[in-house]
Amino acid sequence: MATVELTFSALPAHVRTARLVATAIARRTGVEESLLDEVRLAVGEACSRAVEAHRAHCPGEPIRIELKDDSGRFEVTVSDLAPSDEIKQEQPLDLGSLSDSFMSGFGIAVIAGLADDVEVFPSPKGMRIRMSWPAAPNGHVI
Repeated sequence: MATVELTFSALPAHVRTARLVATAIARRTGVEESLLDEVRLAVGEACSRAVEAHRAHCPGEPIRIELKDDSGRFEVTVSDLAPSDEIKQEQPLDLGSLSDSFMSGFGIAVIAGLADDVEVFPSPKGMRIRMSWPAAPNGHVI
């Protein structure tokens, strides 16, 4: 399992860099060419949401992205450190039970439509969005 970690400051210009890195790594891990646009768009949406949250709550803190090639899956986790007073402890959200306003406000509906598998983990100390897509074993497209 190979892992790449990337941190960047909360500037909108860095979202483009994160998308490019994620797309390049997805290609190398064997994600089908037809899914690369979905990877790029989902990572861009998650990073844009994180940048917006950081700019409002903690502009000096970095946003973290972790990209993994794990057992035939390409996985991306975008983590922010924007605090939330509404969340008491980290627990995965049931995306099917969220209101339309919550889904559209955070772009999570877009991400859920683009990624093969999505988990959202809000906590009092930030949010993690984990997305994954199928990848070829050993990074070779079949």
